[in-house]
Amino acid sequence: MIRYIVKRLLSAIPIVLIVGIIAFSLSHLSGGDPARVIVGNDATEEQVEAVRQSMGLDQPVMAQLWTWFVNLLHGDLGYSYIMNMPVSEAISSHILPTLSIAVLGEIIALLIAIPLGVYAAGRHGRAADKAVLGFATLTGSLPSFLSGLLLMILFAMQWRLLPASGYISPSKDFGGYLEHLILPSLAVATLQIAVVTRMTRSSMIDQLGSAYIRTTEAKGLPARGRLWRHAFKNASIPIITVVGQSFGELIAGAIVVETVFNVPGVGQLVVNSILRRDYQMIQGVMIFVAFMFIIVNLLTDVLYAVIDPRIRERSF
Repeated sequence: MIRYIVKRLLSAIPIVLIVGIIAFSLSHLSGGDPARVIVGNDATEEQVEAVRQSMGLDQPVMAQLWTWFVNLLHGDLGYSYIMNMPVSEAISSHILPTLSIAVLGEIIALLIAIPLGVYAAGRHGRAADKAVLGFATLTGSLPSFLSGLLLMILFAMQWRLLPASGYISPSKDFGGYLEHLILPSLAVATLQIAVVTRMTRSSMIDQLGSAYIRTTEAKGLPARGRLWRHAFKNASIPIITVVGQSFGELIAGAIVVETVFNVPGVGQLVVNSILRRDYQMIQGVMIFVAFMFIIVNLLTDVLYAVIDPRIRERSF
């Protein structure tokens, strides 16, 4: 298993390099002078040039890229002169709300989508199956920001059951922390519910048509046992694939939804960094998000190997 994980980590190195080059290039092609932004429009050219030298912006682009990669290998994402703090420190202070929304959204999506998919597969072709497909189509057609607005109108403004916006640290009030997370998490979960429901239904239908399921049926095994004990286990790998791939979309959705619900997460940090031309912060956030994708994909691969050891054996 250790060799399997190491192999997957090594295969992620080219991805990090490519994302780093893209992040560096986009930041420098966006125009503007970050040194001028830092010192202000009233500063003299000498002051601007001094800041540019301190930031290394006076060096050739390739030299800047090399220096940035060397620092990255040492775990240094750079320093934000706009916020006057290390990039890693700024991200760590904003990441908890974003991850909280994404993780809770994933939990909500799985709790809803997997039972719905299994239920629809067990009633393939019937009215219940069509109703589940209709629900999945509806949730899949709603962007996360629109879902957030609709949920805010219903649960916060009309029924006054949940707070409309804001964020509370779990260390201050855990109950309030969860209350403020429910609506944004539901908003990002809508697309995930649609995707996982369809995949669960499709995978379960394939398994329910297999010979071994017909054998268990002939032996008199109850329908619930056939669905969950046998069919669902063999249908789980495609479901895990979809969940792993779409978790990154949940993080991206959380960044968008944070703006709707005024949550001080990575989304707020990204928007402010773009407006202030904070190159170092933009680069750092892009690398961090790419690293999150890699970690999620690694965990997905490990789950593959745990569920089906044949996958691990073929990778050696």
